[in-house]
Order: sequence, then C-alpha cells, then structure tokens
Amino acid sequence: MAANLDRYVRQMRYPPLGEEGQRRLVQSRVLVCGCGALGSVAANTLVRAGVGFVRIVDRDFVETSNLQRQVLFDEQDVADQMPKAVAAAKKLRRINSEVEVEPIVADVDYTNVEKLCEGVDAIVDGTDNFEIRFLLNDVAVKHGLPWVYGGCLGAEGQTMTILPKETPCLRCLMHECPPPGSTPTCDTAGILGPIVNVIASLEAIEAIKILSGNRQAISRQLNVVELWDNRLRQVDVSGLRDQVDCPTCKHDDFPWLSGKQGSQSAVLCGRNAVQLSHPGATVSLDELARQLEGVGELNRNAFLLRLKVDPYEITVFPDGRAIIAGTDDVAEARTVYAKYVGV
Repeated sequence: MAANLDRYVRQMRYPPLGEEGQRRLVQSRVLVCGCGALGSVAANTLVRAGVGFVRIVDRDFVETSNLQRQVLFDEQDVADQMPKAVAAAKKLRRINSEVEVEPIVADVDYTNVEKLCEGVDAIVDGTDNFEIRFLLNDVAVKHGLPWVYGGCLGAEGQTMTILPKETPCLRCLMHECPPPGSTPTCDTAGILGPIVNVIASLEAIEAIKILSGNRQAISRQLNVVELWDNRLRQVDVSGLRDQVDCPTCKHDDFPWLSGKQGSQSAVLCGRNAVQLSHPGATVSLDELARQLEGVGELNRNAFLLRLKVDPYEITVFPDGRAIIAGTDDVAEARTVYAKYVGV
C-alpha cells in the first residue's frame, strides 16, 4: 500500500471502495458550487475522503448567523470578514494537506460557469437558490458532467444525483425554475443544522461513488428527509427521463447557460443600489409579504413591497424586478436577494 494512502485505510477496508476506488478518488477533481451550509459540510467530507482536487466557489462572506450550521467557519472568520471560499480553503488545507483546494470568490452566472467547471469530474450543489441550480444543470448536461443536487429548508431536505443522458436531470423533475418569492428561504423559514449534515452527507457519498468509479451504486431516486416529523421518503424517478419530453435532456436546450433565462443586474448610478431583473417572472406580493413577516421593517402597496433589514433596503416589484439599496456590489446584491426573496 502506498504511503500516501495510509490515512484512508479505514475507508479502503470497505470492500465496495477498496484501494482501487481510493486511488481514483485521489486522482479525481470536483467542483463544490457554494460553500455555505451544504457546501461546507460536503467539502469537508470530500477533502477528508481524499478527493485529490476540490474547487470551491462562493460569492459570500462569513457572518455570525452562518456558524450555527456551516461547519468550516468560526468566530475569527467573522471578525476577519473572510470570504467563505477563502476561509473554507484555509481550514481544509489544515485537515488534509495532500488535497489541492482551490478557492474562488465569484458570483456564478452564465458568463463564468463553464470556466469554473473546466477539468472537474463532478459537481456538488452547495447553492441556496434554484436559478444557479438550473444553470448547473445546463452546463452539466451540455458537457456530460455528473452532478448532485441538494437543498434544505427548515428540518427538510432533498437530494438527487444526475448522470447526464442516463438519469433524469433537474429540468425533467422541475420543468421551470420557481418564480421569485414563491418559495421560502432559510432567512424567512429558518433551518436546523442536523438536516444540513444529513443532506450534505448524502450528496458527498454520491460524489464519492461517482469519483471512485462506482456508478452502479449511485441512487436513482429523489431522496427526501424530514427530521422533525421523522419521515424518510424515496421517490423513484428512474423512469422520469423517458416519460417527459425534457428540453434540456432531449433537445439540448440550455436557456440558463445561454443567458436567455436568469436574472440580469445593473448598478444604479449615484444611488448605492443594484437593480436585479428576472425577465418573464411574476411575483405575488401577498405571498412574499407573508413569508417576510417578522423578518424586518415591511411596507407594501399594490405596486411594490419594501423590506428594510440593516444595512439594506429591498424593493420588490410584481414583474420580478428588485432594487437592493445599501450596496453597489452586484454579487452582494444577489446574495441579499437570495436570502430574503429566494430563487
């Protein structure tokens, strides 16, 4: 046994993985897209497992409210105002110096996602919004990259593994991205740490199966876990790709990757504000107001909804347009929007 594999001896003793699978892990490369709750747990697991190269992409900075569930960060990272990707890489290198960890502080969009996916063997979803997940789905199917979808809210989470052209993709499961404001977020509905650990662990084991060459062991189901009410559910989606005429899987339609779908942004000159637009979207201000009740100072009329959460003021219009005041940084504005409005 090669000396550099000694630290993995316990997992190599698991016969389905073995030394051959471990060697493949050491030679593999993975993208963890988003390094908040799910991403930090998944990255931690993959680095400890010996995945040879881990690229971490995140646009956000560490905040005190992250520490309840984001396992790679601590109070010093908050005090230092560290970008999540950089703080995560620093910790991970101390955990396993043999793994190459590449942190990238960036706002993932259609202009850079293909570059971020270059040279990797799989993608792990650590994002907090469906817009980026649909973008990841487009790039994964286009380039034949396996990826693992995961999401959490409250005490519930779900995950599904996608093998392009072999299993259903995200667009097979959800034909359209949920419109802005139609789904709760962690900042409006809350989230418990244990569900993050469960879902991220399921994502990580699926990535380990892919990267170690054990594709036959990959789950062909949508796994749904609800910890508070003690429910575990598996939905058989193995036949879904044959049942639906998916534009992405079957017709190579990639609207998120081409920029035809997805939000657009503009810095408002002299206003310390960013406007985000979602062409074709509609927002129910009534539903959004219910979700945001108690989050901050809330005002609305028939034409707009305004939420004040220091240091930001978020104005949302029925056509999906939003103005984020308090910053002129587009990535920061997208983060604020995702926290309170969603998508």
